Amino acid sequence: MRSRVLAASAVFGTFLLTACGTATTPGSAYNGATTTVMSSMSPTVSASGMSSTGARSAAVLTVRKTPIGYVLAEANHQVVYTYSKDKKNGKPTCVGACAATWIPATGTPQAGPADVFPGQFGLVTGTGGVKQITYDGLPLYLLKDAKPLAVTGNGQGGVWHVVPLSASDIRT
Repeated sequence: MRSRVLAASAVFGTFLLTACGTATTPGSAYNGATTTVMSSMSPTVSASGMSSTGARSAAVLTVRKTPIGYVLAEANHQVVYTYSKDKKNGKPTCVGACAATWIPATGTPQAGPADVFPGQFGLVTGTGGVKQITYDGLPLYLLKDAKPLAVTGNGQGGVWHVVPLSASDIRT
């Protein structure tokens, strides 16, 4: 009986982790934007990955240790970056060919269960309706084809930067 309960718990836990994956969609040109700061990072997400309001899938963001220290990453271990040409609380400026390499991080931002972030997550909406995740008002991007926990984009062109965090941002 006990082993059945443990097995069922393991299957259910795996199901929950799968349902809380991330969604990344290459962006289109952003001609105008609005910013939304998320006051609650815990939307209800169904097995289909859609929230109870029909919104995009949750994008679980976590603190991850990399060769250069602790950084902000998606739950799938993809490191997120900021673009120094973006303005705080402004629209994303990496568009066109730039956005083909630096993919906007999308979805409804949600902090990982063991993480406490010093900043705030939000969303910025561009003209195609694409909602891009922000951290402290700056749009977040993923480096196309990057390996998990790779920080090879950090410092690229002098304009791409990881979001530095610390071990103290992880609850133990």
